Amino acid sequence: MVFDSVHFDLQPYAGFDMDRYVRRTHCSWQDASWQSLLVQRFHHVPAVEDMELPAAADLHLVLPVGGRAEMETRTGGRWHRHVWAPDRLELGVPDRPALRRYRGDGPLRSVQVHIPRGTVERTAAQLGGPAVDYESMAASVAAGDPLLVEAVRAVGSAQETGDLYAETSAAFLAVHLLTRHSRAPEQRAPVREDARVRAAIALMRDRLAEPLTLAEIADAVHLSVFHLVRVFRRATGETPHRYLVRLRIEEAERLLLTTDFTVARIAPLCGFADPAALSKAFLRHTGARPSAYRNS
Repeated sequence: MVFDSVHFDLQPYAGFDMDRYVRRTHCSWQDASWQSLLVQRFHHVPAVEDMELPAAADLHLVLPVGGRAEMETRTGGRWHRHVWAPDRLELGVPDRPALRRYRGDGPLRSVQVHIPRGTVERTAAQLGGPAVDYESMAASVAAGDPLLVEAVRAVGSAQETGDLYAETSAAFLAVHLLTRHSRAPEQRAPVREDARVRAAIALMRDRLAEPLTLAEIADAVHLSVFHLVRVFRRATGETPHRYLVRLRIEEAERLLLTTDFTVARIAPLCGFADPAALSKAFLRHTGARPSAYRNS
């Protein structure tokens, strides 16, 4: 498969008051003479009210690498709440403006990658797939992809000048997104259900620390509770409730191993009412209590 160099003159921030919201610390166009891929690093202000994000014609990946914030975003409908935290990658749907507001725990930092839409759609044609469903792709990316996170980190820290590195990176990212986060036409009906399952999982990850009912999850992904349980079990082998508890236990495991937080502090961060509730669920899922798990 051969990828031609893509030279584009994209202005993704035209009309956006950048100085008011962010400070750019790296731009691959200017700093590395890249033409096939735009990579930028930003420091963001810690709180924003009603920031208008203009539509970008390209495919836009945003990787938080510093800070944490509770965000709300509206793209034409109701507000959607989600968490900004390191490694929680999001994909902006091309040609879709958004309104965003948030309040963070301090300054925020991000790596942002723009892949030319022409590169993505030409790659999709070479792979023999259908027209790209960017909305489903965004939901799939939000559900998690460690390899994609590391790839964005890598291009975000690359020092190579000239366009060869940019061109090959754009090709890899396009192929990975299309093969990992897209499906063939004959699977279109299951893809819609899979996208909703991925959206449900993304919602769970965003709201690990909050009370979250099955009805709220079903409403957010536009399914009945019965239908959500059925398609979720078929896609994951678990009920939504069991999956959510497992995510919370995995987050508790991570905090036990990587921080010195007490169990009392970890419990509410993982959605448990008190340390006793965390300890009970942790023992049931791992066979050990939190303190023993940390010590081991």
